[in-house]
Amino acid sequence: MMDIVVFSLLGIGILFTVIRLFIGPKLSDRIVSLDTLNMIVIGIIAALATLFKSELYLDIAIVYAILAFLETIVFARYLEGKNDGNS
Repeated sequence: MMDIVVFSLLGIGILFTVIRLFIGPKLSDRIVSLDTLNMIVIGIIAALATLFKSELYLDIAIVYAILAFLETIVFARYLEGKNDGNS
């Protein structure tokens, strides 16, 4: 029963994040919503790890978190260069 509540709330979070990703008025809003979406996906992977009692999912979550962090850094650098007029 608790799993249904957790995954339902994570699904609602994904829904609102995807809405902000598509209708975000500024590029910075879209980058923040993409980072939030990545964090929710990491939460889903961690919830699956506890549901299936498998440590492999935690390894996947760690690798995904590292890649998501690098993605955020790349987008932030792009946005910084775009604001400076260097792009």
